[in-house]
Amino acid sequence: MQVTARFSGHCSVYSSAIKPSFFSPISTRLPRPHALPFLSYRPISLQIRPLSATICSNSSSFSDHAFKIQGSEPCLRAVIAGMEKVYFSRNPTAKSILDLVRSHDGDHVFYDHVAFRTFGVDGHGIDSIAKFFLDFGYVQRDELRFPAKKLKALWFSPPQAEHCDAEPLPRVFISELLVDELSPRSQEIIRKYTQLSGGGYKHAALASTLGCLTWGKPLYSDYELLSRESEYAAWTLVNGYALNHVTISTHRLKSEIRDINNLNRFLEDQGYKLNSDGGVLKVSPDGLLLQSSTVADSTSFTFADGVTESVPCCYIEFAERLLLPQYTNLADEEIQEFHRRDGFEVGNADKIFESTSKEQLTRKTT
Repeated sequence: MQVTARFSGHCSVYSSAIKPSFFSPISTRLPRPHALPFLSYRPISLQIRPLSATICSNSSSFSDHAFKIQGSEPCLRAVIAGMEKVYFSRNPTAKSILDLVRSHDGDHVFYDHVAFRTFGVDGHGIDSIAKFFLDFGYVQRDELRFPAKKLKALWFSPPQAEHCDAEPLPRVFISELLVDELSPRSQEIIRKYTQLSGGGYKHAALASTLGCLTWGKPLYSDYELLSRESEYAAWTLVNGYALNHVTISTHRLKSEIRDINNLNRFLEDQGYKLNSDGGVLKVSPDGLLLQSSTVADSTSFTFADGVTESVPCCYIEFAERLLLPQYTNLADEEIQEFHRRDGFEVGNADKIFESTSKEQLTRKTT
């Protein structure tokens, strides 16, 4: 029996799987004869082995000058796990891929990064979700700009875990729509909902963990109008602060699928649809950051005016970070994360954004 609790009249949370009642996930996975047996969900962000008294050196960090975590590490991990739970409850494709990779490679799955989308207006932009991570010791890094999409983004490097037996924390990538650059009508619609939210942006991390929209369900007519000008805006209107995607760090895997090209072929052979915009494999100009992603799942969403339509939800990404030139002679057992290419690339990210586009969702596969 599922027990439903309501928060501010805007979302419903189920005890068995946290998800608003107006969401009904629909997998975009292509049919195949033999479905993978269901594996129990284990949040990657909570993968902490029994704590030892040994404090970590910085050798396992994403940087050779990582900052120490601030506050309670179990609290930080629990919040990220809550965000994960909402994400997987809405996205059956992501969940089945995670289970498939685990069943093939063992328990070697770690996140490269997690990502959020925001409205850059009335306090609802990057800062609204970044504050939570900054308070726990994350550090702001580079800004990326996407003029054609009217977006900007910042990424944040994680603090060093307190114990050597704790799994690495993910990078965080947060983008925002530059609302003031949209048409007056689109600006009006977005501001209507952010104003309804009031100070909801102050609780962005909580909304993400609970799967709530801080502004409540929108009208279908508003969603339709926004989608014609900015698919990013329409996505954010119905998904809010929910995780947009998580990214598996392929080079941390142990089997042959640690090579992202092998992983891509493996997933396509299993019937999964990958984002083909710019090619399935996205490669940075220096050739050291390789990325790919699935096409987003579709979700049945009931709007405020009673209309129920399919809308794009979330997807799962894969990233392989190659060794920096000065470290290519290191033995395998000596290689640490900070020896690899860090950061993000505008060209790659621009194509990854298309994972939620109508063009990719409706693309026929051969």
